[in-house]
Amino acid sequence: MRVGRKQEKLLIQCITENQERAYRLAYSYVRNKEDALDIVQDAIHKAFMYIESLKNTSSLKSWFFRIVVTTSLDFIRKQKKIQLMDEETLEIVLPSSQDRYADLDLAKSLDELPEKYRILIILRFFEDMKIEEIAEVLDEKLSTVKTRLYQGLQKLRLNMSEEG
Repeated sequence: MRVGRKQEKLLIQCITENQERAYRLAYSYVRNKEDALDIVQDAIHKAFMYIESLKNTSSLKSWFFRIVVTTSLDFIRKQKKIQLMDEETLEIVLPSSQDRYADLDLAKSLDELPEKYRILIILRFFEDMKIEEIAEVLDEKLSTVKTRLYQGLQKLRLNMSEEG
């Protein structure tokens, strides 16, 4: 019982210290404030449910962020059909709704990247995570993260130079 209490206290501390980062991580997947808050809330709930399965508390932060990523991906899978339909419907109903002039903003170029690159760039440069931490959070090999980060930065540069 005592070990469980200690783990819970460490989890509370981890969540408190990283709540904004967890929110931004979820938001980077779903791009909606309410959904991101729901995802973080679900992730916190899951973390408390499974805290005793965590063997090594030194990886608590990475473990928690992995739960946020998994919860975000689960949310996207559940919502994907609905969102795709909504976007298609909007394109048909409002064909001129998009701005004809390219937005030179970094955020727009980042949004155009495939998710597997975008999330790496966000975690590395906006959340200031080390490549090793990113690999652990995304449950990917270190070499895969390095390669995708490089490819993502190349694509981002290309997107920005095309828009410029």
